[in-house]
Amino acid sequence: MRISDDRYSRDRLRFDLALRLIGHEARTHTIRAWTGLTEDRVRKLYRTYIAEHPGETVARRRGKSPQRCSYFLRTPRVQQEAAVLAGLYCMVGIVAQGARLDPRALSVTQGELLCVAYETYLALVRKPQISFEHAAFLAIALTRGDELALRHCSCCGALALADRYTLRITVCAVCAESAAPLAALRIDGRRAPPAGARGTPVPARLGPPDTG
Repeated sequence: MRISDDRYSRDRLRFDLALRLIGHEARTHTIRAWTGLTEDRVRKLYRTYIAEHPGETVARRRGKSPQRCSYFLRTPRVQQEAAVLAGLYCMVGIVAQGARLDPRALSVTQGELLCVAYETYLALVRKPQISFEHAAFLAIALTRGDELALRHCSCCGALALADRYTLRITVCAVCAESAAPLAALRIDGRRAPPAGARGTPVPARLGPPDTG
C-alpha cells in the first residue's frame, strides 16, 4: 500500500505541475522535460485544463523552445527584467553556486520552484516582456554558465546579467540609462557624479554575491 501511495503522490505532483505549466503556455516539450510525463498524457491534461477553465484562453505554442542567450541582452528593458528573474531564481534556490540544471534530468521540485519564481516575476513587473519559455531557458542557461553570468553592478551593486566573455565592466540597465545623460553634463567644468551617487535613483539589490 505504501508503494502505491507513494507512486500516486508522485503522479499527482507531476499532473499538478503540468497543469500549472499549461497555464503559463509552456510547450509540450517543456512540460515533458520538467514533469517526466509522456506527450500523450500532456495532451490529455491540456484537454482537461480547457474543460475546467472554459472561459480562459490558453495558447498551445508549437515549435522549438528558445535557445539564444542573446535574447536577454538585446534591450535594457529585457536585460533588467532578466536580472529580476535571476534574482528570484537565486532566492528560491534554482540558481546557486555549483548548482546545475540538466535539461535531461529535471525534477518536479525544480519545476515547482521555477513556477514560484516566474509567478512572482509576473506579480512584480508591469507588462512583462519575458515568456515562460524564455524564463525556463534562462534558468538552465544561468546554471550552465557558458554564455551568461550574474554579477553585481559596478555603480549601485544591484544584481545584473552580463555576457560572460565581455571585457567591459558590469553596469545594470538602470545605471546604464541614467549614466548617458549624466555624462553629457558639466558642473563647474567637471563631470556630474556617476550613476548610483547620492541623489541618483538606485534599484534594489536582488541576489547573492557574484556567481560569475
